[in-house]
Amino acid sequence: MSISNSTYQPASPTSGVSARGPIDRKELVRRHNVRQQALDPRSPVSVGNGEFAFTMDLTGLQSLPDSYPVGSRDELPPGTLLGTQAQWGWHATPPAQAYELSGSTVLYDSPRGPVPYVDMAGGIVNDRETGTSPAETWLRANPHRLDLGRIGFRLVDAGEDRALSEGDVDDAEQTLDLWTGTVTSRFTLAGHPVTVMTACHPERDELGIRVESPGLQGRLAITIDFPYGSEAWHDAADWTSPDSHTTTLGDPAASGLHAGFTAWTSHRELDASRYQVVITGRGLTVLQTGQHRLRISPNPGSSGSQGVMDLAVAFVSAGEGDCVPRGATGAALAAARPGAGTAAGTAVVLSGTARPAAGSSVAAASEAYWPGFWLSGGAIELAATDDPRAKELERRIVLSQYLTAINCSGSLPPQETGLVCNSWRGRFHLEMHWWHAAHFAHWNRVEHLLPSLRWYSTVLEGARQTAKAQGFDGVRWPKQVGPDGRESPSPIGTFLVWQQPHPIHLAELAYRANPSREVLEEFAEIVFESAAFMASFAHRTPRGFELGPPLIPAQESYGSIRASVTNPTFELAYWQWALRVAAAWRDRLGLEPVEAWQEVAGHLVKPRVLDGSYAAIDVEPFTIRTDHPSMLCALGVLPETDLIDKETMRATLASVLADWDWDSTWGWDYPVMAMTAARLEDPEAAVNALLLGAGKNTVLANGHNRQTDSLPVYLPGNGGLLAAAALMAAGWDGGPERNAPGFPAGWTVAWEGLVAAP
Repeated sequence: MSISNSTYQPASPTSGVSARGPIDRKELVRRHNVRQQALDPRSPVSVGNGEFAFTMDLTGLQSLPDSYPVGSRDELPPGTLLGTQAQWGWHATPPAQAYELSGSTVLYDSPRGPVPYVDMAGGIVNDRETGTSPAETWLRANPHRLDLGRIGFRLVDAGEDRALSEGDVDDAEQTLDLWTGTVTSRFTLAGHPVTVMTACHPERDELGIRVESPGLQGRLAITIDFPYGSEAWHDAADWTSPDSHTTTLGDPAASGLHAGFTAWTSHRELDASRYQVVITGRGLTVLQTGQHRLRISPNPGSSGSQGVMDLAVAFVSAGEGDCVPRGATGAALAAARPGAGTAAGTAVVLSGTARPAAGSSVAAASEAYWPGFWLSGGAIELAATDDPRAKELERRIVLSQYLTAINCSGSLPPQETGLVCNSWRGRFHLEMHWWHAAHFAHWNRVEHLLPSLRWYSTVLEGARQTAKAQGFDGVRWPKQVGPDGRESPSPIGTFLVWQQPHPIHLAELAYRANPSREVLEEFAEIVFESAAFMASFAHRTPRGFELGPPLIPAQESYGSIRASVTNPTFELAYWQWALRVAAAWRDRLGLEPVEAWQEVAGHLVKPRVLDGSYAAIDVEPFTIRTDHPSMLCALGVLPETDLIDKETMRATLASVLADWDWDSTWGWDYPVMAMTAARLEDPEAAVNALLLGAGKNTVLANGHNRQTDSLPVYLPGNGGLLAAAALMAAGWDGGPERNAPGFPAGWTVAWEGLVAAP
């Protein structure tokens, strides 16, 4: 199945027929606002912009961090879901000595002879590290993502303040207004009513906070506490090392962001990590009351003493050392897009001459930006469907758009828990990048994909050196990394190959959403260098071109036999499809074809079939029925290829649904099954898969896909859901002509602005 410029017509955004006319997007979005009246320890809400996010409890701040735990690991204390994180906020603990990956490099036999791989002396058992050396521990843990600060209420009595407890907060009611990106929290504290507005600026890493309460008259203060960086798998904050970092509050000065207001700048330094926290307002007293604590309270006689405190808190990277320069967000690109309307934060209309207070100004920028987000790109409405599953699916779709926008649209590929809390120490996994970000192109919001796709160009040289050291052409992308792209020691990650075609796939989706020469030229090097590696990695045998060994497929159950694994079904199909896409890019740019790409793509071995179904790999045990059923990705995530037979895949899907170990799956496995079912024209199975009642398919009140106590947020599940829903609504190249072909025929599906899948 070839792809060429002469036969391929780029998909353009279209819509499904709706008797009611265009979708009322405001009504669609707001009926899924998150409303909570009791503390749900699993389901806090966040505000953010893709580059920065702030997650809060029922007080609208982070007053009760212990009430929202992230399950403990490795005998360490629990973390918290109430994080303050940025794509630029990183830290490395000074090592005892200079550690290098060479100490973990092992030679593996391959069809080309011995090949060096970064391995690990220790192991990973049930996703936990065991027996690692000091060097491996440090290299896996550094750099790690920082918790930039904890902002919360404290009660003041006789000049002393104390933390709140759950018992202090009564009559709570909180609403996340998705249409404006703002959170309103109402509760009673120490007998006083409190109303808190919380918002994030769409283009700056700045929070707007407005507090209204008579309790501000000497009893209620806001504090910001700062931790040290943590090497813990699940926790971004170390509160036990106060002497390892410094917090220095400067004198008040005129604000550079909010004219006419006063700013207090706190300088933070943690080894090679440096950033600033800027508090802006009027009528405030800002004091450093502890080694790493700032206290904010109203001045006597100010508006705060009359019951209102309105302030902004901005986090600013020093742009050097471990805190990297801030990148551009999808929100900023969207604001600059022709026809986008009001540029958030720069064209907020003010009535009269009154200048809004600092926090309210941030909220105004949020209220100007988010309607434009929701009115752009795609939408799916299922409310007219009688099937009770439709309401829940629509809720998941709407909330997933918000969550991926604030967590996954920044300048780096996201970590699996986004900007909420750490997992894998905040380092990101490139095999998950497709799941976090591909949907942005399907939903015609490609500007939210582009910042993280551009990151690959910053690590090209390191990836090229990895490929060269192993005797391959092109670039070999790493697996688990920080901003520098340096690989982590692992007995699994460095042997994965399914992240290699992802940049080709993402670039192709970007082109389909915006079929321009500019897109082709910007990402050509990433596409071509990825393809060069893929073609050289495949090796010729009498059977055809084969993959591996050594190798671990997307289904990581075969890690212990990595030295002998060959020809996983999904990866074979992905190799063929991506190499042909790369060839099409050369054609579109008027370049000569690369014969090796065509040769490999046309002569890959067929996947192994056992008892009428696709095996996972080409050697024993062929298929282990745990972890990801990744064989299904070969027709679902991917379009039809020469290597995959639809009826065999139909039998494979039925086999998976019959007896797979659901407890061992992950959140994106359910969209995988849905996409496979949709392409096999079994829409009932597609919907059932998206809503399968399994623990790893749990979607909380806040929209997050929970996995376990220590992995309480899992954004690949949200991104996968959106990719599947778009495919089911808008269809795919060569698919059925009817409206919403991936949904049951009896459903009323209104959709608009989506881009059909390949």
